[in-house]
Amino acid sequence: MATYLLDTNALSALMNEEPRPVARATALHPTDRAVINTVVRGEILYGLARMPHGRRRRELEAKAAHYFARIPCEGISEAVADVYARIKLDCEQNGTPLDENDLWIAAAALERGAALVTSDTDFGRVSGLRTEDWTR
Repeated sequence: MATYLLDTNALSALMNEEPRPVARATALHPTDRAVINTVVRGEILYGLARMPHGRRRRELEAKAAHYFARIPCEGISEAVADVYARIKLDCEQNGTPLDENDLWIAAAALERGAALVTSDTDFGRVSGLRTEDWTR
């Protein structure tokens, strides 16, 4: 059983019905688990709230609601916070800082032993983090 934590750009790709990510998500083994976390949910909702009112926003809000209902959203635990502190310090000491939200997302994936599904190459700065790009 594999666990996949979807980054914001991975969930956006699903919402935009990009063929490769959709095909990869639908091909998951029945024992595999795809999840998001509260940071990803917040980033999606923030992006939607910034959009002008209109048909496109309504469509994306409906797609977000569809995926939010089907993909479990995991919270940020104390264990994730412990990992966050370690990887933030590692990144700073290596001179490769990451965006705060990306640090939380990476920490959640590491703590859960999940592969992070993302097209953001910045996550390569996090030691030990497994990533998969479903857009390729």
